[in-house]
Amino acid sequence: MDNVRSFCSSDTYEENGEESCDGSSVEDGFVDAFGDLAALPVEVDERRPTCLRCRRPQKVCLCPFLPPQPLEISTCLYVVQHPAEESRVLRTVPLLAACLPPGKCNVIVGRRFNEEKNPELAAVCRDSRTLILYPGPNSQNLEEIVQNQEVGSVKHNVIIIDGTWSQAKNMFLKNSLFHLPKQVQLSRTLSSQYVIRTQPSNICLSTLECAAVALSILERNDDIQEVLLRPLKALCSFQLQHGAQIHHSKEHLLKNGMYDKPMPKNKRKIKRMEKLVTDHNICPR
Repeated sequence: MDNVRSFCSSDTYEENGEESCDGSSVEDGFVDAFGDLAALPVEVDERRPTCLRCRRPQKVCLCPFLPPQPLEISTCLYVVQHPAEESRVLRTVPLLAACLPPGKCNVIVGRRFNEEKNPELAAVCRDSRTLILYPGPNSQNLEEIVQNQEVGSVKHNVIIIDGTWSQAKNMFLKNSLFHLPKQVQLSRTLSSQYVIRTQPSNICLSTLECAAVALSILERNDDIQEVLLRPLKALCSFQLQHGAQIHHSKEHLLKNGMYDKPMPKNKRKIKRMEKLVTDHNICPR
C-alpha cells in the first residue's frame, strides 16, 4: 500500500483533510482553471468597415471612380468563379458588378457544374444566344460575330471564367456544360492595366478587362471599356503608391532575362514557357 500511496501528490487532499488518490481534486482543479480561462474577455476580430457598393474597405473606397449610375446594357454576364478567387483581396469582379445593373453580372462560384446542381447555368449554356469567352483554336473573334448581326437584334449572354490561367483551363476542360455555347475570343490587342498581379503573357487580361472589352464590342460602345477600366486603374494606382510593385508578365520577364525563378523540369511546362517567348498571339490557358 505504501508503494501505491507514493504515486499520490502530497498536495492532493479532500476537503476533510484525507488524502485522495483517485485524482478527483486534480480534475476539479483543471475544471476551475478552464473555468477561469472561459471567463476571460474574448477579443473580437474587428474588421474594417466595408463599402457596400465597391466591396472595398471604406478608407480605400473606389466609388468615386465608379459610374454615378450603373451602365445600361442589354448583355448579361455570367462570371463562373473558382473558389480560390473569393479569398483574394485585390479582386476585380466586385468592381465589375458595381458598375452594372442588378442581374447583369451574375457570379457563380464553384469548380464543377452540371444540370442537376446548376439548372440556371445549364439553361444559359444551352441558350443559342450564349457565348463563352475562352481563347483557343475553336474560338471565333467576337468582333466578327457582332459585325454580322443587326444592331440590337440579339441580346447575348456571356460566360467568363474567373481564376488563374491554370484554374480557368481546368474548369473549361472538365465542365461539359462550357462546351455547349459558342466559343469566342478577343482580337483587340490591349495591354493589361492590372499591373499588380502577374499575367502569363502581355496580352492576357483580368476578368474585369475581358468583360470591359467584350461589352464594348457587343454594345457597340467604346465608352463602356473606358468607364469599366477606371476603377481598376485607380485600384492599381493606390496599391503602387502604398508599396506594391509592378508585376511584369512572365513573357516580359523571359524575353528580357529577368525571370529569377527556377526553370521547370517538366517538359510540357518548358515548352509552354518557350511558346510565351516565340508566339506573339498566345494567351495560354
